[in-house]
Amino acid sequence: MNARVFVSRDSAAISVGANKVADAIRDEAGKRGVDVEIVRVGSRGMLWLEPLVEVETERGRVAYGPVKPGDAAGLFEAGFLRGAPHPLGHGETDEMDWMKRQQRLTFARCGVIDPLLIAEYRAHGGFAGLEKAARMPPADIVEMVTASGLRGRGGAGFPTGVKWRTVLGAPADQKYVVCNADEGDSGTFADRMLMEGDPFTLIEGMSIAGLAVGATKGFVYIRSEYPHAFATMEKAIAVARGAGLLGANVAGSGRAFDMEARLGAGAYICGEETSLLESLEGRRGQVRAKPPLPAIKGLFGKPTIINNVLSFAACPWILTHGAEAYADYGLGRSKGTQPFQLAGNIKRGGLVELALGATIRQLVEDFGGGTHSGRPLRAVQVGGPLGAYFPDKLLDTPLGYEEMLAAKGMLGHGGVVVFDAAVDLAKQARFAMEFCAIESCGKCTPCRIGSTRGVETIDNIVAGGERGKNREVLDDLLQLMTDGSLCALGGLTPIPVVSALTHFPEDFEKPAGLRLAAE
Repeated sequence: MNARVFVSRDSAAISVGANKVADAIRDEAGKRGVDVEIVRVGSRGMLWLEPLVEVETERGRVAYGPVKPGDAAGLFEAGFLRGAPHPLGHGETDEMDWMKRQQRLTFARCGVIDPLLIAEYRAHGGFAGLEKAARMPPADIVEMVTASGLRGRGGAGFPTGVKWRTVLGAPADQKYVVCNADEGDSGTFADRMLMEGDPFTLIEGMSIAGLAVGATKGFVYIRSEYPHAFATMEKAIAVARGAGLLGANVAGSGRAFDMEARLGAGAYICGEETSLLESLEGRRGQVRAKPPLPAIKGLFGKPTIINNVLSFAACPWILTHGAEAYADYGLGRSKGTQPFQLAGNIKRGGLVELALGATIRQLVEDFGGGTHSGRPLRAVQVGGPLGAYFPDKLLDTPLGYEEMLAAKGMLGHGGVVVFDAAVDLAKQARFAMEFCAIESCGKCTPCRIGSTRGVETIDNIVAGGERGKNREVLDDLLQLMTDGSLCALGGLTPIPVVSALTHFPEDFEKPAGLRLAAE
């Protein structure tokens, strides 16, 4: 029987040499006359150990990493095909502390199965939720998702079931399901990891949504910077269609649902749902005024469900195990699990799926191991480029929607970016304004002009010119952007700026000469 070796095909793993490692293991096996089957899988999320190599043994998979091509001969000499000890060895993968302390619902199969083999997906519980939904009335599916407490994992935190119920009740000759996979927030990669490592989960979730509301067509809008995810999704959709899980008779339901992948054009603003719809319709990505809401008048003017990858991907587990089982995870009104992504100046970066309610400190210290540089941690930004900067005194804040809001931050898409003592928070505040100015669609004045004036005003404060008066101007500008912007880009940009001003005021007050010397 062939030995089975698993090597990640995830973009992050490929970027650090996973393809070369797979080739080196194959070549070494050939030299030794050993039969080895190399299976390319998604990532387990332990990105600091990539390229990660796992071997199947009688006691389970055993992990080695990070492996370089030159390590192949040594691994064979040590007997890694039997799971033998080696300096790069970590023991059984499922027994590693990083994995054992997680609650993996959405990412349970990622890194475990061949992402394009539908038989393996089924063998690990796949399509059980869709097959259950195929036997249920649409309203019952919507009720189950509503009762689970699932909220939008893309950042807004809006109750998923409310969106679905609205689309279900909207009379129309055509309805759509649209997945927002335009994952543009800094430090986030969960959508990409899932599409590359377990694409059938997303297909199953979108199909469940289609059956729930009577939509017959779906689109996955994928950011242009994700070529591997796009290619994998296209292949997975074709496989699912060939297996009868998409098309005229989804999972034997007698109802139709089909879908396709669309590639974005590199605009951050297309992560906003109405800009995404404009782009899908072939126009420039620009924010639409609301109302009407997309659930009433969305893609091509028809009722449309728009959810994030992680929102759709949670639905198969909910349908399979029940709404109550999902709602048992979490804190308060924040139900279920969230895949958190650890990035920035951190020792162990990667993806951790935990029940909502874990603290920032648990993620950064227990899972992340502190800063990569070894210098003291100074700030943690949660929620992407529009998220707040948290100082050490706030790191015990629970990661829940209301809890983060109370701390004047937001959960966002679950991105957690770490900064050490060398960071200049005045520069980070300026970056937030500059980012908004560059990425603004230009439709509303508070965002388009306010962000540009914000950069200038922060520059004036940092330069030491009439700091008091310029701070008053900045405060007024931040309030205007919050209250007057048409969408969340302009409306949330003040969050990182205010948090930097509040928690790190000394960075805005350095004497100009001292700042220049430091630079």
